[in-house]
Amino acid sequence: MSNIPWQKAEIPGPKRSIPLQRPETLASLIDKSKRPILIVGHRASEIDMADMKLIDYAINLANARSIPVVATAHSIKEFFNRGYRNATSMPVMDIANRLSDSEWNGLDNSGAYDLAIFIGIPYYMAWLIFSGLKHMSSRLQTVSLDGQYQPNASWSTPNISPLELQKFLDILLERIGENQ
Repeated sequence: MSNIPWQKAEIPGPKRSIPLQRPETLASLIDKSKRPILIVGHRASEIDMADMKLIDYAINLANARSIPVVATAHSIKEFFNRGYRNATSMPVMDIANRLSDSEWNGLDNSGAYDLAIFIGIPYYMAWLIFSGLKHMSSRLQTVSLDGQYQPNASWSTPNISPLELQKFLDILLERIGENQ
């Protein structure tokens, strides 16, 4: 496991993400969050785990805690194909801009989100989104769950293999299920 950014030429600055070494840490963050949101990109339907795709883990995570989901790009189709109808479709840059807006009251008009979990967003786009949210939204914690270290997120998985990411997500879902 390493905490070296994949984009070598970019300098994240002095404030860097905290590596998520243990899934229990993320389970605790989710439990303490009052208004989490899950943003799922098109890569989630392309990344194969041993027996599921990453998007299936995103659906299980959303169902475990009733977390609202924003499906970016064409990933909404994959949610519908899996029978999941509670996702909102929105361009990734649009949801990033809304999350940085202190006056935005969320998808359901019930208030701002305090934890944004990103899965399946292309690395270079996520780098820019996390950088913008880091500087423009002090109240929001961000999490990158792609298995590639994102130094601009508040929390990020280290650089791990798909198998290690699957184990991380399996334990995370198990811990969240125990805390219900």
